[in-house]
Amino acid sequence: MSTVDRGRSTLGRGRSTVARGRTPEAPGSQGRPSKTLSSRTRTRLAAGTLLAPFFALFTVAMIVPVGYALWLSLFTEKQSGLGFDGPRTVFDGLGNYATALGDQAFRDGFRVLLGYCALYLPLMIGGAIVLALLLDTALARARRFFQLALFLPHAIPGLIAALIWIYLYTPQLSPVVAAMEAGGIRFDFFSSAGTLPSIVNIALWQWLGYNVVIFYAALQAVDRSLLEAATVDGAGNWRIAFSVKLPLIRSSLVMVLLFTVIGSLQLFTEPLILSRGSGSAVTSTWTPNMYAYSAAFERNDYGLAAAASVLIALVAAVLSFVVTRFANRRKEARP
Repeated sequence: MSTVDRGRSTLGRGRSTVARGRTPEAPGSQGRPSKTLSSRTRTRLAAGTLLAPFFALFTVAMIVPVGYALWLSLFTEKQSGLGFDGPRTVFDGLGNYATALGDQAFRDGFRVLLGYCALYLPLMIGGAIVLALLLDTALARARRFFQLALFLPHAIPGLIAALIWIYLYTPQLSPVVAAMEAGGIRFDFFSSAGTLPSIVNIALWQWLGYNVVIFYAALQAVDRSLLEAATVDGAGNWRIAFSVKLPLIRSSLVMVLLFTVIGSLQLFTEPLILSRGSGSAVTSTWTPNMYAYSAAFERNDYGLAAAASVLIALVAAVLSFVVTRFANRRKEARP
């Protein structure tokens, strides 16, 4: 046997030995997926588990009521024949929406909201910013006291706050009115000219401290090295406040503005309580929300109330989009 043949024979015996040392694979094991989940799958499962309660609550508290309101707004009740059989619920399409938009009282409610926002928004946003800037520059001991003093009215429920202010607005009962009359100032808080400022005052008293806390928290997050650099460059307190601090809390300003606009469209508690006052100029349809409440619980027209509510929600959505769009454009235009 030649040397080449002996080498081939030895190589063949080695391959046979290696083949005999292999462990045979179990039948059907090829292509079987691993039982161990990947890290991405585990992350998705954990996120889904944590978010499931939120989506369930959101569906029950938001999606279902909105869907039911949309469905209810498409129907109305009509009398059949001579009315002996009672009202029948019939499909009306967009009839309730046309009725609401054609009602002068509903349109006047939005005019009231426009005047309310024109008076309320500058006072609320401007006052909250000024107070937050003052808190940001105050002594450490005074900050906590003023934070508590400003936020405390927000902890009082709106209904109780409105009742307190009705007492303070009512002549022959209010020490505030008595003090004003003693000083020669006569002002009727329930008159047609005084109702809007009275409601704005209640809303400011309740919500101003809440917005101050938001702005103050945003100001505390500002990098102090930027403020120190501006001070070294010779900038005064006013220049630092309006040229350094406010641009850095722009996102908080937009958020507060958005929430304030949406809250203004939901104006209901304060005018409803003031409408119970003696000689009050507030009617049952003074705001759009009061119009929907009156349609549902005074006239039992639930289809019209649902349509009015949907229209209010649409206006709120449009205004939210406008405010957000405007803020994003300003942010993109900023160098």
